[in-house]
Amino acid sequence: MSSYADLVAAARRDIAELQPSEVEERLGDVTVIDVREPDEYEAGTVAGARHIPRGVLESTIERQLPDRNQPLVLFCAGGSRSVLAAASLRAMGYTDVASMAGGFNRWKDEGRPWVIPKSLSSDQRQRYNRHLLLPEVGEEGQTKLLESSVLLIGAGGLGSPAAMYLAAAGVGTLGIVDYDAVDPSNLQRQILHGVDRIGMPKVESARETLTALNPDVKIVTYPERLSADNALRIMSGYDVIVDGGDNFPTRYLVNDASLHLRIPLVHGSIFRFEGQASVFVPYEGPCYRCIFPQPPPPELAPNCAEAGVLGVLPGIIGSVQALEAIKLLLGIGDTLAGKLLVYDALEQDFQTVKVRRNADCPACSDPDSPPELVDYDPTCAPRPRQTV
Repeated sequence: MSSYADLVAAARRDIAELQPSEVEERLGDVTVIDVREPDEYEAGTVAGARHIPRGVLESTIERQLPDRNQPLVLFCAGGSRSVLAAASLRAMGYTDVASMAGGFNRWKDEGRPWVIPKSLSSDQRQRYNRHLLLPEVGEEGQTKLLESSVLLIGAGGLGSPAAMYLAAAGVGTLGIVDYDAVDPSNLQRQILHGVDRIGMPKVESARETLTALNPDVKIVTYPERLSADNALRIMSGYDVIVDGGDNFPTRYLVNDASLHLRIPLVHGSIFRFEGQASVFVPYEGPCYRCIFPQPPPPELAPNCAEAGVLGVLPGIIGSVQALEAIKLLLGIGDTLAGKLLVYDALEQDFQTVKVRRNADCPACSDPDSPPELVDYDPTCAPRPRQTV
């Protein structure tokens, strides 16, 4: 039976070993993988290295790095585990795999730059365990979520499920804009609130619910009506905007402000038994006005208070919005950018319609000239205001 030393020696005959100086020169051109255990990784690593522990390397590498021809450099503490790991990847069909001679110990001894990675606490590892098991998320993605921020427009029907799933997922900062108070008629669908919160400002009710759900999340409240005067101030600095507004004036204002700030916008809307969702990435695809250039007359656009809505419907569309926001934050999957998802609850039917950017769009046709922010009154007529 071969000893561990014999196995390492055999692997070294087939696997290229790069000096730390050579690896440093190639940073950015190769994928560097730290195969050490979590406690070793948390004590320090090469900046930009992906952490895939040796024990799960073979079982996860194909999902994380499906291109078998991309150049890979593996390292461990001293260079033995990584050369064996590289040999295993070579046997799996990866064609350009090397090991770093001397491992991370030599890297540090030679005075090369290294970082303390941001890592999850033991409680966070337990809370987000099911995310950590997903190669598309993992610890790196979960850390990214905890460092991310999402602004929710509205703490009502759509904002409630979106906020709860974003908070549960560990999105680090949630901003919530809503000037209204909890009303008994809200409780049929707005799951952030309860009977004991009637009369309470919705943003405060939302804060209580979300903090109880996940104390990791910082809740920032804006108990004010979104307007052309405050939209840029409120929306600035967030990574993604989730629009859960229930009226056309708000949708147009949020769309136009997102173009000013170049922040991706996740759209959702509901009406009786039907819902829609989309993602608008400023100047990379269509915006809301590319699909709906002007607000409809009020008689064609009643809100939920006037037309009614099935209570479970916003739960479905709001959950879709939360999912799209998470995909945007993590940079995974295929979002609804360039598509409009249309849902019919009575028929239990989802349809996806492709939409394109309008070269003559009144809002996004010229990236150097974002639209003037306008306050529409309830009849969807613009109110006069000063130019922003």
